[in-house]
Amino acid sequence: GLPEPVDKHAVVACRFARECKMKMIELTLKLEVSLGPDTGDLDLRTGIHSGQVTAGVLRGERSRFQLFGDTMNTAARMEQTGEPHRIHLSRTSADLLTEAGLGRWITPRSSKVFVKGKGQMQTYWLRTTKARKTKTAGSDMNTVAETEETDEESETSECSNLSLPVDRDQGMTKIERLVEWNVEVLGTLLQQVIASRGGMVNDIEYLSRAERSIGRDGGTVLDEFTPIIPLKRFDVGDLRARRRPSSIDIGDEAKSQLRSYLSEIAGMYRENAFHNFQHASHVTASVKKMLARIVKVDGEENSFATNRGIQSVNNDASLVDLVTHGYGITSDPLTQFAVVFSAVIHDVDHPGVPNAQLVKEKTRSAEIYKKSVAEQNSVELAWDLLMSDEYSELRACIYQTESDLRRFRQLVVNTVMATDIVDKELQALRKNRWEVAFSNASPLSTENDDDRKATIVIEHLIQASDVSHTMQHWHIYKAWNERFFMECYGAYKAGRADSDPSAGWYKGEIGFFDFYVIPLAKKLDRCGVFGVSSDEYLNYAVANRDEWAREGKALVEKYVAKFNSEQ
Repeated sequence: GLPEPVDKHAVVACRFARECKMKMIELTLKLEVSLGPDTGDLDLRTGIHSGQVTAGVLRGERSRFQLFGDTMNTAARMEQTGEPHRIHLSRTSADLLTEAGLGRWITPRSSKVFVKGKGQMQTYWLRTTKARKTKTAGSDMNTVAETEETDEESETSECSNLSLPVDRDQGMTKIERLVEWNVEVLGTLLQQVIASRGGMVNDIEYLSRAERSIGRDGGTVLDEFTPIIPLKRFDVGDLRARRRPSSIDIGDEAKSQLRSYLSEIAGMYRENAFHNFQHASHVTASVKKMLARIVKVDGEENSFATNRGIQSVNNDASLVDLVTHGYGITSDPLTQFAVVFSAVIHDVDHPGVPNAQLVKEKTRSAEIYKKSVAEQNSVELAWDLLMSDEYSELRACIYQTESDLRRFRQLVVNTVMATDIVDKELQALRKNRWEVAFSNASPLSTENDDDRKATIVIEHLIQASDVSHTMQHWHIYKAWNERFFMECYGAYKAGRADSDPSAGWYKGEIGFFDFYVIPLAKKLDRCGVFGVSSDEYLNYAVANRDEWAREGKALVEKYVAKFNSEQ
């Protein structure tokens, strides 16, 4: 109805709101492939009210055409009191739809809502809400179509269904979209790995004996843990001569093997509420982000984030900075690849219960590993799969020498083992190593010092990423906290936990923030390689802790009620 009045403006507004909602579905599914986990979970909340408004352009630095008045305020309240993925209408707008003969479009909200300045109001939902993906007859193109929730099929002509063409990737399942995102992340890193060795990708059949020997000496994965991983060092000349990563083609076969491998890994994750492939992808996204923050050079875009490569740095001073920044993590793409790879595989085959429960149940894996049971099992399964004959070209992209093979293995072992934050002996070892490396009395001089620091930074990076939901927006923390509760509560109901987690969940989360998450965020700052990002993590952790203190008890009650209602 602006700028010219329209008799059926409420009908037009509702149709526009439906189209916006459908476009949101289309866009988020598409972005999940390029931007990664949780993007597909984004929702749109819409509020509609009808009435007179004042319109005009205000003077000032931010002058723009604006709408004012009670109608705008009420529409905003409809949005604020609505629900994700639903269109919320005031009685005024609902009456206009009824007058237009479209009363079937609306359904009254089950309870009245309180609206500031208005009091209790009866409001309505627009009945358009079932979205489905279909295929147009005679075409391979997927479409997203929305249908009314009505049995009166003959009336749908007045409220025509919206059918929008979308890309093929939107016909994928969520897991398939996450696999594609991980393929792009690891594929980009492989380009950098290959570029760092001059573009060389030769047959590695001569390494088959070394490949077969790793992890086959009678020991466990944990036995391979080392307090210091010697990283590969590059000098300025190496970086200056390095090829542009975007010019590297890893080849169709290697990319196909990477996709196949990640699909197999995704299938090896169990259907747990928390420890699943979506969680692994969420951790991977955090690792990717934190590595990008490490490798950022002042005044330059980093190669990890933009795929521009090392040669975007065009002077020796910047190259020296790149060599020394991040204790050597910065200049070695294989290290970065190994850490991201570890994030993807770190919870493979996780049983949905803690290691202590596995030991108590005397499972086969517990009998083999004794401690860090789930973590060691994940490394073994993922590594054995990677070493199979069908992934030979993928392995050739990752390493070309035995030293790189063994360094890659060591990085994977150390990184995944760092995700066991419960084992007290391992915790004590990490604390001692941290004090040696980052205490004020410790000099920063030798290459061994940098390797020690790099090893510890990698461990803390994966630990922070494993609980990254606690250091992100409240709604992300709340969603993942609910999933973890559902997993733990489900284990209790199944007889795989001694105590009811709901009894101590509220206080337990506060303790987790106070004694693990917030101290961990402070350590990220003391590492000295994350810049202002460490402040971001700490601020979110503190804010979420405070919000949980206010809302946590009520949320736990909702979790329990939701679990019981779904049984």
